Amino acid sequence: MAQTKAPTPVDGGTLTYAVVQEPTSLVSFLDTKTDNRNVSAKVTEGLLRYDAKFNPQPLLATAWTVSADGLKYSFKLRPGVKFHDGRDFTAEDVRYSVLTQKKQGPRGRITLANVERVDAPDPLTAVIVLSKPAPFLLKALSSAELPIVPAHRYADGEPLGNPNITAPVGTGPFVFEEWVRGSHLVLRKNPAYWRKGFPHLDRVIVKFIRDPAALSTAIETGEVDVAQGVALADLERLATNPKLKVDDSYDGFLNNASFLEFNVENPVLAKPQVRHAIAQAIDRNFIRNTIYYKRAEVVNSPVPRVLSDYYDDSTFRYPFDVAAANRLLDEAGQPKQANGQRFSLRLSYIPGAEFKRTTDYLRSALARVGIKVEVVDGDLPTFLKRVYATRDFDININGLGRLFDPTVGVQRFYWGDGVRNPLIWINGAHYDNPQVDELFRQAAVEVDASRRAVQFKQIQQIVGRELPVLPLVTVPSIHVLNKRVHDFYNSIDLAAGDLADAWVEPKK
Repeated sequence: MAQTKAPTPVDGGTLTYAVVQEPTSLVSFLDTKTDNRNVSAKVTEGLLRYDAKFNPQPLLATAWTVSADGLKYSFKLRPGVKFHDGRDFTAEDVRYSVLTQKKQGPRGRITLANVERVDAPDPLTAVIVLSKPAPFLLKALSSAELPIVPAHRYADGEPLGNPNITAPVGTGPFVFEEWVRGSHLVLRKNPAYWRKGFPHLDRVIVKFIRDPAALSTAIETGEVDVAQGVALADLERLATNPKLKVDDSYDGFLNNASFLEFNVENPVLAKPQVRHAIAQAIDRNFIRNTIYYKRAEVVNSPVPRVLSDYYDDSTFRYPFDVAAANRLLDEAGQPKQANGQRFSLRLSYIPGAEFKRTTDYLRSALARVGIKVEVVDGDLPTFLKRVYATRDFDININGLGRLFDPTVGVQRFYWGDGVRNPLIWINGAHYDNPQVDELFRQAAVEVDASRRAVQFKQIQQIVGRELPVLPLVTVPSIHVLNKRVHDFYNSIDLAAGDLADAWVEPKK
């Protein structure tokens, strides 16, 4: 929905932004969870930003060239940029950030897999040298996706334990001031920001309000200016408030969706027939209509439909059919016992109101075919440990970004390397298919768009038949804004923009 823009921005003031989920890190350097990204990009910048058509625009890089063979990406860096601690931004910061992401980043091991080295021939030139082409690379350099952190802050220590994670120093329009866990964080205007005349705001306060009902009250009463995570049931009422606007713009960068992941190391779930049966026991239209109040769409492939050249949903054909589900389970050697049950499963879910409601529905739906479901819950750190470390679950509802290219977003759902080298957000199912891995490897370096499309479609056909992961519905990113707020978004990734252009009309 287009936002009304007043003719002249007003400098000064505070924007109070309320969210349901508190971030776990204030830099999306090695943990790209959505809540982390949305804060990180205000403080820590990337090389590029993108317009609505994904065309790259200057940010910390002012110009760039790609060699004819696709193996060298040369960036001219913006002169005179300083980190918030007064140190100069240079090519060494780009080198450290790219190479550390390549080694430890949840998407970096895929996105940057072909990076051989980063050269810094002078302080304001960075050259990313690849061993093989990476046709998606120029789309992966946003502030939220690949933030450029100050190398001097990290020194030689373990980056995941570095103080910069919780008290970040960046080059962005806002400077970190404080983080009161469980309550709020404060960002203040960067007086030395390289973009003269920006940001307009003096401060940004991010409040953590876990109760969606309380969040609705906060935006209605004017306690907060922007709210993300408002209960979907409240949106119709809020939309009638003349002081508010509901923005359901689609995030074409993240392409977030909800998925049901099967732990294929469970002997029962190791059989594709059982996974097919569970898929047919689930009414995804019910999830869309009732749990998401028709503000989501059913997803029929892990590849976003908007990437139409790559999209193929031909094998993801599992219509809701309880009778068919029961028949498949019988054929798979899982008959009902005297008590009406076939087997039991532990269902975990990523924290969030709609994910929780989805678990309640799944427990009921699977009971209809004789599967007893035990829901195991917990906060985000507990979820991440359970799914990616201890593997203490059987089925899992996850929220994952499919992103702007299947190599960057979708490959990690199925990447066999995630079994051998576990990282958060990579292959929670522990699916391991060498043919799929090889097709992803080919697509990651294929510069011919038509051949790349064939490879991605082959992948979808295989994983659609084997079904280690069942797509459910899109996860909307909905904001409710006071109409005094203008230019809240300034990049394709919406809430993961930097708020440099945002301003708030004074209260009358």
